[in-house]
Amino acid sequence: MTRKTVQGVLKTWKEDRGFGFIKPDDGSKDIFMHISALDSSSRRPVTGDIIHYQVTRDHRGKFKAINAQIEGVVLSKTATANTEKTGINKIILIGLVLTGVAAVSAAIFWFLSHQSTI
Repeated sequence: MTRKTVQGVLKTWKEDRGFGFIKPDDGSKDIFMHISALDSSSRRPVTGDIIHYQVTRDHRGKFKAINAQIEGVVLSKTATANTEKTGINKIILIGLVLTGVAAVSAAIFWFLSHQSTI
């Protein structure tokens, strides 16, 4: 199931503890955000940032932000590199599958063309 992305303003941020609270644009209750929700950001958040995020419940049933991004902040080089690696891996996988299909097709063709001599 895909979660809806929402946005809000970072109301408070405790840099020393790595968490803060987002004030959702829809006026609902503040949402907890841990720094791990921003794992692809190229910088740390600051109070006043506009945050795009998804909401889930933690192990205690409380709401928290996940998959968060700071508006206007580019992804880190690591996140970009991982995306590029994933694309390259897909191309390699497709090539391997096509090679396998070609090999099986050639084997079937060879078998059928030599079957009358067996």
